[in-house]
This record gives sequence, structure tokens and C-alpha cells, in this order.
Amino acid sequence: MPDERSTIPDLRTDRPTPARMYDYYLGGKDNFAVDREAAEQVLSAAPEVRVLAQENRKFLGRAVRYLAAEAGIRQFIDVGTGLPTQGNVHEVAQAVDPTARVVYVDNDPIVRAHAHALLPSDGTTAVIEADMRDPGPILDHPDLHRLIDFKEPVAVLFMSVLHFIADEEDPYGLVAAFRDRSVPGSHLALSHITSPEQNTDGAAAAADVYKARATSPAILRTPKEIGSLFDGYDLVEPGLVFLPQWRPDAPAADADSVWMLCGVGRRQ
Repeated sequence: MPDERSTIPDLRTDRPTPARMYDYYLGGKDNFAVDREAAEQVLSAAPEVRVLAQENRKFLGRAVRYLAAEAGIRQFIDVGTGLPTQGNVHEVAQAVDPTARVVYVDNDPIVRAHAHALLPSDGTTAVIEADMRDPGPILDHPDLHRLIDFKEPVAVLFMSVLHFIADEEDPYGLVAAFRDRSVPGSHLALSHITSPEQNTDGAAAAADVYKARATSPAILRTPKEIGSLFDGYDLVEPGLVFLPQWRPDAPAADADSVWMLCGVGRRQ
């Protein structure tokens, strides 16, 4: 008889995780003391990180709304989804078309547990616990193939997660794995922290907190390096820009102080 203890997921409560720290930045309650302590260290070095998280969430909503309403996408893969909150991908996409399908992917077991509890049970969504550093098992997962038809255009989302992939873990290769499985007309949407002109020392210190304490580091990449993630895609207007500048619902103020770049590309 199997040991029941072996089936208990490792919730990693001894170390902060990016998903739970992000939840804290957004004002959520699905985090632990270790996450809050590390997040406060980040915020003490770079207070604007809380604004980055909020603006990233707004960009997610605008991007998904564009993909569903204007680009006609009806299937989405949200890689590194984080903890469920308001304005989840399926909520935005299904406001355009209730039949839109969404697969969420994250390696944090707490994300999976919360997602299973909160996501609709109508068969249009699924959650996969997997590590994006190894895209093969994700792309071959039966739950993904139950909802995603790779013969039709699909949108792959990497929202504020690729900066947690070190260069030696090949972020470009993992994005390319999803690109190569998708057909022309598919889309890629992503956001990624960059080196700010303002508070460079604070950004570096914030990144050091992730490197020293969290389960994943945070890598500050240049605009050129981030743009290379879109190889094989044509960027839609307005291109690769700071978060508040991407098709804003209202005029963006001090956009370049929000040192996270974002964009949406269409597969060639």
C-alpha cells in the first residue's frame, strides 16, 4: 500500500516562490510569511515593483481581449499563470466568446490547487502542473490536447515569467518549442523585466533577492534580448513597449518608469 505522505505535494513553504510573491504585490492573500518577507525586501529596494505587477495584470487583460476580439483567437495556453485573481485569461477571453478554451500551466502546486477550486467546470479550461523549463511534457500533455487543436491558431502567453528562466536554461528555446508546434496566425504575448534607466541599483538589488532567496532568480534582460524572444513572429502595433504603452485604455503616464517591456506577435 503506498505511503499517503508521498502523495502530499511539496508546497515549498520554506522558500518564497515568484507566484506567491506576485500574489502579494497584487494584494492577494494566497501567500506565506516567507513570501511576504522576501517581497518586502524587493519593495524596499524597488518600490515600483508593486506598480509593475499591477500594470502587468492590466496588460494581460488588454492583450487577451485583443487576441480574442480582434485577432480571432479561441484557444490560449497561459504558461506560468500564477495564482488565480480577477481578470483571469478565461474570464477575459470568454467574455468575447464563451467557447474559448484556456490551458493554464504552472509548476507551483498551490497554483494548481487554487486553480482547480476556482476554474469553471464546463470543460473549457484545464490546469497542468509542470515546469516550463521542460516544454515537451506540457506540449504532449493529454489535458492540453483535449482543449488545444494545434491545427488552428493558438495564443501562447508568457506573462512576467521568462525573466525567471536563466540563460543556461534557454528561454529562447522554450518559447521556440511552443512556436514550432503552432501554425501561422498563432500569437505570442509576453512581458519581461528590463534594466531601467531610473533606479538601476534598486532593480539590481530586487533581482538579487530572487537570486538569493526565491525558488527562481530574476534576470534583467535588454530590449534587444527581449525582442529576440519574438523570433518567428511579427510584432503587432505598437511593438515592444513598456507595459502602460501597449494599447492603453487611458493615456499612459510615466510609462518608462515601469521597467517591464511587453508585446504581442503574430506567427509568420
